[in-house]
Amino acid sequence: MPEIELDEVDRSILYELQEDARRTTAEEMGEAAGVAASTVRNRIENLEKSGVIQGYHPHINYEAANYQLHLFIICRAPPAERAELADEALEIVGTVTVREMLTGSNNLHIEAIAEDSDAVDTVTEKIDDLGLEIVSTEVVKDEKVQPFNHFGPAPSTDEDGK
Repeated sequence: MPEIELDEVDRSILYELQEDARRTTAEEMGEAAGVAASTVRNRIENLEKSGVIQGYHPHINYEAANYQLHLFIICRAPPAERAELADEALEIVGTVTVREMLTGSNNLHIEAIAEDSDAVDTVTEKIDDLGLEIVSTEVVKDEKVQPFNHFGPAPSTDEDGK
């Protein structure tokens, strides 16, 4: 995939999409970036083709959907098997994300969603069956997300620091 050099317009578009991809129109993004809506649509197409934008994903409140347990499971995998085990872990029902860590011995972080403690047991048993060592299992109370600020507007420099 060819590398793409992002300019201010691209960064502005990426920021707006991260803020709320569903409710932000090309017209609104164009206004924020100082370009026409058609330019925004062309830029988005180029960002998709170049692999910078790889999809559009909703931010789901699992608790509101009656999945009360949001888990982070920290695991250890032999480095030579890490990528394959990550792919296998992603296939476990309830798993939503698997992150391969570049450094450290706790080199697989699994995010899973469960309705109840029985479902948690099922997920952790299947992870164990893969041969992964579970270092810890944490239950998420709340999660806050923000866009990567490098894509957004420059920080304000007023006297209040706002």
